[in-house]
Amino acid sequence: MNDYKELIQKQRKYFSKGHTKSLEFRIQALQKLRDSIKSNEQELMDALNKVLNKSEFDSYITEIGILLEEIRFTLKHIKKWAKPRKVKSSIAQFGAKSMIYTEPYGVALVISPWNYPFELAVAPLIGAIAAGNCAVLKPSELTPATSELLEKIISGTFPEEYIAVVQGGVETSQGLLKEKWDYIFFTGSVSVGKMIMEAAAKSLTPVTLELGGKSPCIVHKDANLVLAAKRIAWGKFINAGQTCVAPDYLYIHREVQDEFLSLFQKAIVELYTDDVFKSGEFTRIVSERHFNRLTHFIKGSIHYGGKHESSSLTIEPTVLTDVTWEDDVMKEEIFGPILPVLTYSDHSDMIDGINQRPKPLALYVFSESESFQQTILEKISFGGGCINDTVYHLSSPYLPFGGVGESGVGAYRGKGSFDTFSHEKSILKQTTKVDFPFRYQNRKNGLKLLKKVIK
Repeated sequence: MNDYKELIQKQRKYFSKGHTKSLEFRIQALQKLRDSIKSNEQELMDALNKVLNKSEFDSYITEIGILLEEIRFTLKHIKKWAKPRKVKSSIAQFGAKSMIYTEPYGVALVISPWNYPFELAVAPLIGAIAAGNCAVLKPSELTPATSELLEKIISGTFPEEYIAVVQGGVETSQGLLKEKWDYIFFTGSVSVGKMIMEAAAKSLTPVTLELGGKSPCIVHKDANLVLAAKRIAWGKFINAGQTCVAPDYLYIHREVQDEFLSLFQKAIVELYTDDVFKSGEFTRIVSERHFNRLTHFIKGSIHYGGKHESSSLTIEPTVLTDVTWEDDVMKEEIFGPILPVLTYSDHSDMIDGINQRPKPLALYVFSESESFQQTILEKISFGGGCINDTVYHLSSPYLPFGGVGESGVGAYRGKGSFDTFSHEKSILKQTTKVDFPFRYQNRKNGLKLLKKVIK
């Protein structure tokens, strides 16, 4: 196992010189990152196709374009975000000024996953740069082509004492976690997230954990079924379901189940063709281990799909019906192109079923009834989501993204990323022109005066 002390010491020394705190430095760094992404666009698409069989369209919309928009948004607002904020002072502090200053934590560790191997490494980096930190990125070993390209892009753009990429497997992550960091940002599974938090707790290092869970998608009886079918098929099967916020299971009102499933099958064919093996453009499963785990779920009542090909690690979009909470497919996050279907008649029972499980990272509800929508929002706790859409909330830089409970700790995206990698330092600037005597305990009738001020 490697010793990463030397790299971290280099970054601490660089950070201590104050370069990264300069607003102009941060702006230039973001511009350099943007230009590097643009100049490596085709190479990125080729690498993503190599590791996951992603089409150029999917690669751009989910890995490249979303990052360029994030950088654009950050550059537009960073001056305002970084500016000290004046807040009100209480009456007891008459004459004083209260300010909040943002400052970077220092040296941050970003551990990213394989499902969006470039985007989920660089998205938190944008926040780390904007806030003024140094950073070390640890990309996934399961997608070597994108990890190698990430290292090439970062090393060709920034000195390692500012931003560095460290490649490797589990031992590398373990070695990095033994070191002292000022902030740790992790995206991945719940089980690994618990290990990250345990390691961080030893030195009281703050963390953001972007995890996952079983995200429900509710289709009520009054939903626009045509649009619901299309939007759910898109959100579930993009990236072959290997998306942390993909609908993990459907909860459909019994009255519209048959009609919806018929429309859903048509939507799948429209978006992904009726033969993904022949088209050759459907994202593959990342590894043989994950492929075998997923194919184990394909059993029971297969309403649509079910075919899989081990040679290409491809599983076609699959819909399972007559599913219960006791089935294996409902006991863990699926993270693949398999969608189990539960039904309900009484929405109270449906809500109870969801609330008896860990809080999900996302939830989606399709309904034309505002009262039903509000009932779901008020009675179910989850990280974030959409009404009458899926996954699309991730595209807004105005909506911080994160989980709750077992689905995650903290949030990022847009200003949320800047806030995540910034410490807010509260400062009271007191006047010297007056000194109120009632604050001092030796003042005659001090308590009486104090009670008059504090009512």
